[in-house]
Amino acid sequence: TMMTGAYPAESGIIGNEWLDRASGKRVTSVSDETVKLLGGLPNDPAASPSRLMASTVGDELRLATSDRAKVIGISVKDRSAILPAGRHANAAYWFSWASGTMVSSTYYFPQLPAWVTAFNAAKPADKYFGTKWERLLPESEYIKRAGPDNPSWENVPSTWNDTNSFPHTITGGATSPNRNFYTALDYSPYINDILVSFAQQAIVNEQLGQDDDTDVLTVSFSANDYVGHRFGPYSQEVMDVTLRTDQSIATLLDFIDGRVGLANTLIALTADHGVAPIPEHAAALGLGGGRVPYANVMGKIQAAISARYNPQGKSPDPSADYLLRFPEGTTWREWFINNNIYFNYDALRRDGVNVEEFSQVVVAAALSVPGIARCFSRMQLLRGATSITDPIERRALHGFYPARSGDVVMVAEPYKLIAETITATHGSPYSYDTHVPTIIMGAGVTPGRYLEPASPADIAPTLSALLRITAPTNSTGRVLIEALRR
Repeated sequence: TMMTGAYPAESGIIGNEWLDRASGKRVTSVSDETVKLLGGLPNDPAASPSRLMASTVGDELRLATSDRAKVIGISVKDRSAILPAGRHANAAYWFSWASGTMVSSTYYFPQLPAWVTAFNAAKPADKYFGTKWERLLPESEYIKRAGPDNPSWENVPSTWNDTNSFPHTITGGATSPNRNFYTALDYSPYINDILVSFAQQAIVNEQLGQDDDTDVLTVSFSANDYVGHRFGPYSQEVMDVTLRTDQSIATLLDFIDGRVGLANTLIALTADHGVAPIPEHAAALGLGGGRVPYANVMGKIQAAISARYNPQGKSPDPSADYLLRFPEGTTWREWFINNNIYFNYDALRRDGVNVEEFSQVVVAAALSVPGIARCFSRMQLLRGATSITDPIERRALHGFYPARSGDVVMVAEPYKLIAETITATHGSPYSYDTHVPTIIMGAGVTPGRYLEPASPADIAPTLSALLRITAPTNSTGRVLIEALRR
């Protein structure tokens, strides 16, 4: 959204993963079997922006400059490097858990640039093996602002080879650098240090900001997300990684100032989401936190389907395959992802079942599950039968892309998670997930704090206005004119 100005309804990126009906496979937002990985292990999957259905600021800038502008995306996660840069970027680089190296794909070039190969040859990740992650500030500051270090709701599974409290020794349970260690490194602030070093090398070796054409560098600090998932937003670990990210940003900006000059740089800072409190923490505070088990949701829905379409109790149940299913290990389970349920159209057609009526059965069943607050059917969203003045309904519509979204979309009550066992996560339409910073600085921007409503979708059209280029194709955000110098 930040660099497209578009919601998932326009960009097609409805989540990290979704069901691709054409192939019957679970796909990621950037998975691409037509390209190969560069810089990693031979059989590791590659990625590209081929699933992005909108242009970015970088794409439009390249178009406006006849490709003289350079656009590069960097992150730990493949999607966070690839999607902000766009479909016509010069490169995107991300960190491989398997090899501990910065990788890319043949979507961008046939082989990695020499400077990237040299960066990887130095094995920058390996120097953090066995590092102890200690607090940056005195412990009293963390207790004052984040509470105790090891509350009962912070329950790190032993399989993660980590502890609930400081210090955290970064090994992943390994005796030498391997996949487990590289994964553990991502759940620490030190992976951000590697990104900053890599970004500095990209600026130097790609000569960013060294001519009259504007270049774009996007950097996504993924450690903040990983740490939030593991320890929750009100943890000492999240406080510490936030403090350290501030230092990382300062280091990068100081480098840019010395190399390009901040007076010659436009900077935009935001986040793609917030995070819900750990449900058990919210429950302890009397906020109604809780988890809605997958079995409760699907049990109610399957029972309602069977009661309506197999009233005689036939065995086998002819309605058992009315929801799409996929293999998970040695078992099959119904498609349930991003709080979306997918229908098996072939089975419904086979038995002459009306899809709209079937939707109503599923919606009614879902709403009968304790902890489910809202439920939207595909028909309802396609017809626009939602209230644009209701923020929850509006956000559900913004997240719906017909070719990729499910047939029923559920929303949990505040502070509740549906079918999630992870410590903490995001993905709801509530303020704790949607309230994120939107910061822009540079030439043409009037310093100040503005109280008008704004969102990350406004960043792309505002940057485009400052750069005097066409806004990205599907941009629906507004230009933040109140902050632009006249």
